[in-house]
Amino acid sequence: MSHRTYKTTILSTALLLGSLPVMANVANGDFEQWSGNTPDSWSTIDSGIALSPSTSVVNSGSRSAAINVNTGSQSNTDLLQQVNVEAGQTYNFSADVYHTEGKIKARLYVDGYQGYSNEAQTNQWQTISHSYTASSSKTINVGLRFYDVSGFDGSEIVYVDNFLPNTSIISPPPTSSCSTNTLTLTLKTDNYGSETSWVINNSQGSAIANGNGYSSNTQYNEQVCLTDGAYTLIVSDSYGDGMCCSAGDGSYTLIQEQVTLASGASFNNTESTAFELGDSTGDPGDGSGGGTTPNPTPTGYYVTTQGLTGYTLKTELYNIIKDHNAQGYSAIWNFYDSSARDKYFENDNSILDMYSEKPNGTDSYNYTAVSDQCGTYNSEADCYNREHSFPKSWFGGTVEPMNSDVHHIYATDGYVNSKRSNYPFGEVASASFTSTNGSKVGSAASSLNYSGTVFEPIDEFKGDFARAYFYMATRYENVIGNWQNITTSSNAVLNGSSNQVFESWVVTMLLNWHNSDPVSQMELDRNQAAFEFQGNRNPYIDHPEFVEMIW
Repeated sequence: MSHRTYKTTILSTALLLGSLPVMANVANGDFEQWSGNTPDSWSTIDSGIALSPSTSVVNSGSRSAAINVNTGSQSNTDLLQQVNVEAGQTYNFSADVYHTEGKIKARLYVDGYQGYSNEAQTNQWQTISHSYTASSSKTINVGLRFYDVSGFDGSEIVYVDNFLPNTSIISPPPTSSCSTNTLTLTLKTDNYGSETSWVINNSQGSAIANGNGYSSNTQYNEQVCLTDGAYTLIVSDSYGDGMCCSAGDGSYTLIQEQVTLASGASFNNTESTAFELGDSTGDPGDGSGGGTTPNPTPTGYYVTTQGLTGYTLKTELYNIIKDHNAQGYSAIWNFYDSSARDKYFENDNSILDMYSEKPNGTDSYNYTAVSDQCGTYNSEADCYNREHSFPKSWFGGTVEPMNSDVHHIYATDGYVNSKRSNYPFGEVASASFTSTNGSKVGSAASSLNYSGTVFEPIDEFKGDFARAYFYMATRYENVIGNWQNITTSSNAVLNGSSNQVFESWVVTMLLNWHNSDPVSQMELDRNQAAFEFQGNRNPYIDHPEFVEMIW
């Protein structure tokens, strides 16, 4: 889970090398202490909001504040406390906010009104932050004010957690040297540096180091000290337009001894990259028998593609991955039992469901392998089933080998799967249904150049689905040209060819998703498991560069 701290905080096994800023302590900023329905140390709670402790939607610790906004009068919606600051010192204030309906926005207050949350980013945690330099030594008010927007019905709950800086979660000061692995995270911010934040999570999903509160158009070199192990770097943009290129030329790079572990610039809300340090290939104690590093691609698997580009490369990839050993539709349950466990977010061995997983927050529910498989369902959280991300109706139903090809079939909540139906993947302008993690069904955004109903997964998994679609276009190159007119939705997505395969609007979108959400450790592991299960690989996970060499 994401537990953000201010920019140079150190936690447990990590050290951010450098000096700590002078602290301004936000008391009970993690909302763990309550007297009834009043959080301790918060001195101003206006009449237009009602607070209560929540244990169901939490971003750090065991509690958050559930804030019910029940008025449109902003002068009655403040949540504040007083902190002491010192003249000339800079403080990085931030708060994690979770919107439910999206008709209320939160505004950070730090000795005056600062930035807003993105109210449209529902059912997931986001961070709003502000870097404050004190003009004199004094006591200031910090907190939040809540604003209604169009569609507000008079009552809406917003969850708040992890108001920083909060000394209750600060670790001892850093040392000046690192005896294990020294990494450098270079951040070049865009025109809105305050929107950028990052976190490094360990294999249990706990935050090891993170930062926010950056200035615009500035380069930062953050040094981090990490012990051997498996980690995930998550870089976030609170507005949702990444670090490049619509609002400046920003980027990030994580380097260890001149080896690039992660890099990026163009994404939407978040971009995640898994990496490993030292020898972490032993048994992690999760029943998998090994670490998260996948077995290497078999020697020579792609040797015949050397020097090829365009559709010639695609056809050669088809020749490599065709004729896999279909195991049958019922065998997919066994594949999920062994290879669809969550070792990346909660690391709790539950079934990893991309339609309910919250990469930066607490999942609303979890599924136990085998015992929770569908079955029947009436609502979300009832059970998980087998989701053909490339709908089976598009290729004529229960036709093999497509119907059991695990490279495009994922374990997902049965109810959300049914809501997805066989609609195309897309980007939603107005949602008619939103799952607990923010996956949406609704009318397509005008920027998509498609008019119709679409299903939009969350940003964390868009690249996964894009690469599954490029796989389908390649593995079934010999027959996919005949699928266009089977259903209305397949006609919207497929262009009737065996080379480009997809309509131009789909190609543009999938390329964007592929580039914005790079290959993750989860995909690498799943690709290896699929290879062991049915005997072929997804080339676009092994070699992401193949995508733009072809399309």
